[in-house]
Amino acid sequence: MKPIISALLSLLIVSYIQADAQSIPEGYVSLFNGKDFTGWKVPAGDNGHWKILNGVIDYDAQSEAKDGKDLWTEKSYKDFELLVEWRITSTPYKNPGVPIVLPSGLHKKDENGKPITIVVPDSDSGLYLRGSSKSQVNIWCWPIGSGEVYGYRMDDKMPPEVRRGVTPTTNADKDIGEWNQFKITMKGDRLTVELNGITVISNAQLPGIPESGPIALQHHGAKRNGEWVSPPSLVQFRNIMIREL
Repeated sequence: MKPIISALLSLLIVSYIQADAQSIPEGYVSLFNGKDFTGWKVPAGDNGHWKILNGVIDYDAQSEAKDGKDLWTEKSYKDFELLVEWRITSTPYKNPGVPIVLPSGLHKKDENGKPITIVVPDSDSGLYLRGSSKSQVNIWCWPIGSGEVYGYRMDDKMPPEVRRGVTPTTNADKDIGEWNQFKITMKGDRLTVELNGITVISNAQLPGIPESGPIALQHHGAKRNGEWVSPPSLVQFRNIMIREL
């Protein structure tokens, strides 16, 4: 019986490996093996807050690292297509200052010229492209939706077409706790973001973005006296794959 059981186990292992290999689209390579942080730089002094949980990257927004809490790839990338699945696990923080973002990328104002804000249960993360926090593709709970490039949209030195271009055309996020998928295409200084099969950013220009650099999964949030004082990165990531162009 033992040889039969051993043969069956071998067959199951081979089948699993083949199925896993088939899940990677042609031309792409995996950036996360589901087991450890091979290919990633865990922040020094993190103390286990970036971790692997049931085959996904799980973060509790409480890294103890002193010099940067984001999770970076070891390798740098120039032009690429990046696939990544992500989900927000919970939203314990109520963000009191979320603006109403117009299609122009500007904020809707009241009769006194002040931005109108609303309260939103919020979590906040994203992906830094080419080593730059300014070129961050956002993950959060704002009504404008995930996928925007906050650093460029909020830069009043940028031309109106740039700020408009990095503003999502629709909110394509799924409900909190559900898995979403980004397809991020970076070519030259142009960015396209598809979220759950819907193009939310189309060929937006990111003036001054570095020609090459690593990719990061973003930390956000802080606690004071045991309470969150800003939106935490309570997120998970899986199926991270890249195709260099």
